[in-house]
Amino acid sequence: MDHVHIIEHPILQRDLTVLRREDTPYGVFRSTLRDVSSILAYEALRKLRMKEVTVATPLEETQGHVVDEQVVVVPILRAGLGMVDGFVRFLPEARVGHLGMYRDESTHEPVDYYSSVPAGIEESLVFVVDPMLATGGSAAGAIAHLKRLGAKRIVLVTLVSAPEGIAFVHSSHPDVALVTAVVDRELDDNAYIRPGLGDAGDRIFGTS
Repeated sequence: MDHVHIIEHPILQRDLTVLRREDTPYGVFRSTLRDVSSILAYEALRKLRMKEVTVATPLEETQGHVVDEQVVVVPILRAGLGMVDGFVRFLPEARVGHLGMYRDESTHEPVDYYSSVPAGIEESLVFVVDPMLATGGSAAGAIAHLKRLGAKRIVLVTLVSAPEGIAFVHSSHPDVALVTAVVDRELDDNAYIRPGLGDAGDRIFGTS
């Protein structure tokens, strides 16, 4: 799985445990997901293009660096919204698009219902974010949609991934890297990740 980057960090492991617990309150779940997303974003942003600039310190001029590319963060609605703050805390200038998809509970296939993506995506580094990568259908569909709009550099960032979802996304988009906190055991008969953490959207927004 050379295209998969599993982020191993003690704080991430601790917070993932909080997110897995079924009795974690909604507010704690949201704030913990925001913290976890910051760790994932920090690692995912390692490939940012930078350029040197000259800055004046209180004592003399020296060389520094600034970000030299546009970044677009695209959450897959609705659960992906819980990961956006993790990116914009490091890059407040990042633009945010939205892709609405839901899973048909009978076919387990993704259904598109909304798209709003900033202009200039062709030249941007695009991060598709969604806490759960289960079957991979929604993620692969979102990536395909962005490619049709001209996106060329795409990174998928998830919290919990299933082997089946990883395989599906990689077979559909072998050029797209995946950054994740953990790869869980499997999908069950209802295409839920085991052990997983339940429905991330319900747990973020308190709709379970």
